Amino acid sequence: MTEPDQQTERHVSSADDQAAIRARVDALMSQMTPAEKAGQLTQYFYFRLPAGAATEPALGLDLDAQPRMVEEALGRGEAGSLLFLTDPAEINRLQRLALAGNRLGIPLLFGFDVVHGLRTIFPVPIAMAASWDLQTIERGQSVAAREARAVGIHWAFAPMVDIARDPRWGRIIEGAGEDPFLGAAVAAAQVRGFQGTDFAQPECIIAGPKHFAGYGAAIGGRDYDEVNLSEYELWNTYFPPFQAAIEAGAGNVMTAYMDLNGVPASGSRWLFTEVLRETWGFGGFVVSDANAVRNLVTHGFAADLPDAGARAVTAGVDMEMAITDPAYAHLPEALQSGAVTEDLIDARVRKILEVKLRLGLFDAPYVDEDRAREVLADPEHRQVARVAAERSAVLLRNEGSLLPLAVDQLSSIAVIGPLAASQRDTLGPWVFDFDLDETVTVLDGIRRTVGDNVRVDYAPGIGVVQRVFPSMFDMFGGNRPADPEGFDEDAEFAHAVEVAAAADSAVVVVGEWQNMIGEAASRSSIELPGRQLELLQAVVATGTPTVLLVMNGRPLDLRWAADNVPAILDIWYPGTQGGAAVANLLFGDVAPGGKLPFSWPRTVGQLPMIYSHTSSHEPDNQGRRYWDEQSTPLFPFGHGLSYGRFEYTDLTLDHTSIQAGETVTVSATITNVGQRAGDEVAQLYIHQRYGSASRPVRELKGFQRLTLAAGESQTLRFPLGPHELRYWNAATRDWVIDTTTIDVFVGGDSTAAQTVSFTIAS
Repeated sequence: MTEPDQQTERHVSSADDQAAIRARVDALMSQMTPAEKAGQLTQYFYFRLPAGAATEPALGLDLDAQPRMVEEALGRGEAGSLLFLTDPAEINRLQRLALAGNRLGIPLLFGFDVVHGLRTIFPVPIAMAASWDLQTIERGQSVAAREARAVGIHWAFAPMVDIARDPRWGRIIEGAGEDPFLGAAVAAAQVRGFQGTDFAQPECIIAGPKHFAGYGAAIGGRDYDEVNLSEYELWNTYFPPFQAAIEAGAGNVMTAYMDLNGVPASGSRWLFTEVLRETWGFGGFVVSDANAVRNLVTHGFAADLPDAGARAVTAGVDMEMAITDPAYAHLPEALQSGAVTEDLIDARVRKILEVKLRLGLFDAPYVDEDRAREVLADPEHRQVARVAAERSAVLLRNEGSLLPLAVDQLSSIAVIGPLAASQRDTLGPWVFDFDLDETVTVLDGIRRTVGDNVRVDYAPGIGVVQRVFPSMFDMFGGNRPADPEGFDEDAEFAHAVEVAAAADSAVVVVGEWQNMIGEAASRSSIELPGRQLELLQAVVATGTPTVLLVMNGRPLDLRWAADNVPAILDIWYPGTQGGAAVANLLFGDVAPGGKLPFSWPRTVGQLPMIYSHTSSHEPDNQGRRYWDEQSTPLFPFGHGLSYGRFEYTDLTLDHTSIQAGETVTVSATITNVGQRAGDEVAQLYIHQRYGSASRPVRELKGFQRLTLAAGESQTLRFPLGPHELRYWNAATRDWVIDTTTIDVFVGGDSTAAQTVSFTIAS
């Protein structure tokens, strides 16, 4: 990557700089009308979809009227921000309209869902979390920020840091899984990647962790449905990733759509004033999710749009994200009626103007279109994406060391399944500015790697499976999959089995099409869609050694595969360079080392399933809670194999007793006793035996990823201090460190057996 342009680099670090910004904001605000102030607090979508695009009816979107309405608001100087634009020429055009229409010369702030890349697409966020590699995660978002800023985007609606414990919820794909410790570490790494040391730098953007708070705990895993969480769960499980993101310097926070304990999150003063600002000291700005302020009326919380705007502003929401008719456009009415004060509106406007000044937009509002093309084409970005895909893959099973495949011992490979050759599905959901032509599929990667030495035959085997209710993202070109004209599934199925039977090895790719997961993509089942299981069973029945690749963003029902397929590699939706990464993993050029960021259930009836449950009653029967199925995961949290094999020894403590507030250091030696180099993520868990509350049987409190050659050993050290040992107690309604005994476990997943103990004295 090229070095930042030192001539345009801006930092706001000195008191003088901050005082100058405050003075300029004061001068601007003294001249602004209530309507202009409300405009600065409004962010509009700007939709220009292809002609003939079918929009989701729930959006109520008129393709002609919506952009015209936005441009009229720009002409009146009554818009503060736009989203859903990635073309630098269009961003410049709209910025010119805004500056021409704003009598005070206030520029627009541009935001976008930079979730896992912009032009260079990285593995989906749940996959990046599965790498357990904070440097890789940070590096990926740094590339995403560089590309976004180059085209004129100043702010990402990411990372999503919602804890997700029910994989029926489609947006599990955007987060880091079920665990608050891992989730907090991943959240902070993403913020550092987006913002660098200062989001005002020319290759950085503002990070906007979302959705505050509890969005991932929707009843039944149904997106947008209400959430009921105790304060115990909020403080111990759902808040930590947000707090970590704030402590890492996140400049923005996004609200959540749903009711939290009976109060719409976007209207909760407790969340956005008492917790976010007063408790954590957040100094950035808050934006609503799309139409979430308007929806305070839909919730039955606000009487009308003026009331909705007044309630959200009072709660602490600085900016409303709106598609049409924003509630904040009615703030002048609320001001006139006395529902809000001018001081309150001014406090919200100040946040927005300060950000724009800090980014230097008043002095340099436009983007360099030539440089944008150069940055988007940077080949180093693709290499970063390939490495991320390699490090994200999780080897779930490898009986008989079938993997890695030995190319010199193969004459033919069968690649089976429609997802193996689908460029769009390789990228995953939540991407909009991708280049399909440069996307490397699994089939592409295998063919490029083996060259002419091995015959590679491909057969899709089955047709595309469609959703019962279409995705709202299908309105964007290429997002809805389709079979080629004249596709005969029965004939293709038979052909795929013939191809597999004739090959030395079969690689079968199964999973969900990318429009089956993400926002508004909850499922009542986790079964493989369509005839994928039937196809897999038929291929295995041929007797050809079979490798199963899973393309997914949530756990799927792999019970049959876990008993019958020797090698299973979870490749997630691996991104632009996904196929190249998968080939490197299959043929042993790199070793897998990812670990699951969630407990993998056997069946949907077990959900939600977490490793960090309490002992409760009859813990010896924990695995027999259901009479018809084991109540244990198919694969435990933290599970993942490699091409090496690892043993843990010499687990020791530097103290066997500490006082509350002190730190104990845990040491362990890990040795690769296998025949090949491999990657491992060493994980540390604790269990508090007794205290003023029941505590989970295991809690993750440390991890380190490392690469070891065959026979190599390394000693690792983990600190356990006040941050790791405290918890929020529902009885005292405060953080506590109990007088107790702590059991410590270190190993390769959440079932780690190596253990030592220490006491905490009062």
